[in-house]
Amino acid sequence: MSPTPATPAMRERSPLRQLWLLTVVCLLCLLAWDFSGLDMRVMQTIADQRGFGLRSNWWLEKVLHDWARQLAVGIYLGMLAMIWLPFGRFRPLRKMQRVEIFVGITLSLLFINLVKRYSLTSCPWDLAEFGGVARYVSHWQWGMGDGGGGQCFPGGHASSAMAFLALSLPWLSSGITAQRRQGWRMLIVVFALGVVLGGVQTLRGAHYPSHTLWTGLMCWTMALVNHMAFAWLARKKDRPVH
Repeated sequence: MSPTPATPAMRERSPLRQLWLLTVVCLLCLLAWDFSGLDMRVMQTIADQRGFGLRSNWWLEKVLHDWARQLAVGIYLGMLAMIWLPFGRFRPLRKMQRVEIFVGITLSLLFINLVKRYSLTSCPWDLAEFGGVARYVSHWQWGMGDGGGGQCFPGGHASSAMAFLALSLPWLSSGITAQRRQGWRMLIVVFALGVVLGGVQTLRGAHYPSHTLWTGLMCWTMALVNHMAFAWLARKKDRPVH
């Protein structure tokens, strides 16, 4: 079932406020995780001074990192083509909704890469505790280097899936309960895939668990902001000219 264009009455029942509330709750939970010190405890259970034993594991490195990333690129290009050549459940969507999805995915990817580019946080496998040269510095200590290469926050590989959270919003913002349920299913599946890809990088020593969660929250927030911008454009377009 595909999203039905919202009437004014449906917009009043739109769950966007609830989605923003959920976003704030997730932010608070993530902040609690950040300040608990659990990131390092998790890494210490899967690595030692010799490093991360699974760093070069074929399944993790080749299949779930390299091949998964190539698959994500293919899907991304498919979403671009879908704007003009819609298929499946995307066919009934208005063209503007299909553009919204693609723009939301693109903005999420660009934002994650921009933050990574200027991040001074190094990967766990760079820490002296795990055989590297860097020291642990929280990503909250902005502007403070850790002696490593940096550019490791948030999780780029996790964003290969998390960026697609934007897929769910045309359904989640519907005033129809059945369509919102479909949106939730899409959201959960995409988020679960992002957690799997992020978990792969945690096991290899590339990212702390929080990096995956921050990636998800950042991508989701970008998707929400993008959705609201497109909703505003749609309202402006539909506004009668006097």
